[in-house]
Amino acid sequence: MRLSEAHDEVKEKLFELYLDLFSHDGFGELKMEIKFLKKGQKEIIIKCGKDYRYVIDYPTAMEKRR
Repeated sequence: MRLSEAHDEVKEKLFELYLDLFSHDGFGELKMEIKFLKKGQKEIIIKCGKDYRYVIDYPTAMEKRR
């Protein structure tokens, strides 16, 4: 499955938080949750001190075949 451009913001935030945690002189935690929503969407929550919430369209089985 090819990811749409909507995923770019999520990937950029994950990378930014990873770099912040790695360069930090102490302990850090990065957690990500993905949940199904109605209407063919998924909710992505990135937790790292604060919560970052994204809602991304998720293709149905018929759309994946195309």
